[in-house]
Amino acid sequence: MKRFLIGHFGVYDVNKQQRDFREDFYGVEACMLNDNKEIDRLIEASRSDDFNICVHFPLRSNKWRLRDPQYMSNDIANKNSSYDYIDNELTFMFGKFKPHYVLFHYPKPVILDSQINWSNWRFADETEYAYDDKYTYDDFAKHSEQFFQYISKKAAEFDFIPVLEFDALNKYVCDNDALISLLKKYPNVKVCLDIARLHLQHSIDSNFNPYEILDKYAEFTEVVHVSNGRLSDNFSNNHYPALPELKSVDGWADVEKYFRIINSHNNSYKVLFEHRSEKITDEQLENCYEWINELIK
Repeated sequence: MKRFLIGHFGVYDVNKQQRDFREDFYGVEACMLNDNKEIDRLIEASRSDDFNICVHFPLRSNKWRLRDPQYMSNDIANKNSSYDYIDNELTFMFGKFKPHYVLFHYPKPVILDSQINWSNWRFADETEYAYDDKYTYDDFAKHSEQFFQYISKKAAEFDFIPVLEFDALNKYVCDNDALISLLKKYPNVKVCLDIARLHLQHSIDSNFNPYEILDKYAEFTEVVHVSNGRLSDNFSNNHYPALPELKSVDGWADVEKYFRIINSHNNSYKVLFEHRSEKITDEQLENCYEWINELIK
């Protein structure tokens, strides 16, 4: 379980830390903490209890108009504002402590197939996505290269691992090798695979094959986000814990298959339990940990 992390969103939740964290876990992933007091509490706890901190960007809430910077926007003002946002937050963050990795959603804006119904995907506003009939492959390749170059330099400056968590995936990621080329050209940039997110896209789009994505990108993966979900109650029951009794015939992700494929390419990734642990009992939580621990061996 030395590769396991738990998440803290909004606050450093002491009760959650006491219930969910285990002594041999790697650390925590923090996101959108409400104020500096929460950040200081997290840093103090990490030092006294000897665990690592990773960051799901942004560390602080309400420092830009949305959570995720839109560094691949075709709107130049929006793009420049996004880079300024990242600059400011990285400078603040590394003035306080040194996270092992900093994770960004990729791509942003999300590039969508205009023929698919995306009503089950969550977006903050219309600037968070663009359709692939207007956002070209050349746009994608250009903005991606610029971001990789930028974040790779920042990683060298501050000494951290940049991680790109796949948001809804587009044909440029699935059917082309531009991203593979960038991951090889900038080897300090890694990937996050989110099982529930990949499963949801497969449920929305029957032509999307998540297992091909695993085969293609697992070798570049730094962290896997683990929870489960299904299309039928996506909004009311998302981020449900990945329990062994949840079956794919009932609409859940086949978590065991995901890990089996990832393991065939990579045996050093970390695992973040991005789940709502309050939905299950202490015994179920322990069963979840033990099951996932067996799956990653």
